[in-house]
Amino acid sequence: MDTPEHAQAPGASRLTRLLIEFYEKFSSWEHGVVRESGLTLPQMHTLEILGADGDLRMTELAARMGVTTGSLTVLVDRLERGGYVARKPHETDRRSIRVGLTGEGARLFAEHHALHERLTGELLCALSPEEAAQFARLLERLCACL
Repeated sequence: MDTPEHAQAPGASRLTRLLIEFYEKFSSWEHGVVRESGLTLPQMHTLEILGADGDLRMTELAARMGVTTGSLTVLVDRLERGGYVARKPHETDRRSIRVGLTGEGARLFAEHHALHERLTGELLCALSPEEAAQFARLLERLCACL
């Protein structure tokens, strides 16, 4: 990734510090709410992706999570034993397995998603509607860079 000249500007150091601070605060919040569920953060992230996107092939889920299929297999095994996800044969490809939420997994996803929605609402109280829309556009651009 090429670094634009303005990324080296004096304000870039301040932005770096703010990004780190925001990440640390958000991460601390996330760990706290996930800990209450009895799941690990990667397990909850798996439920979040499946809850938002529906059933996925293991390779698709691994790519979305940024992990290997080997690591994902161990994670899905644990979630399946806990009754949160189920493996299902693919409708058209007999060699492929899809993973989806069970009723309990969907319930846990909905609870966790509601906490995210509440936090987002609290954060948006600090912004005007115009700033919130601009913030969303900027986050989309930044996410596309990662």
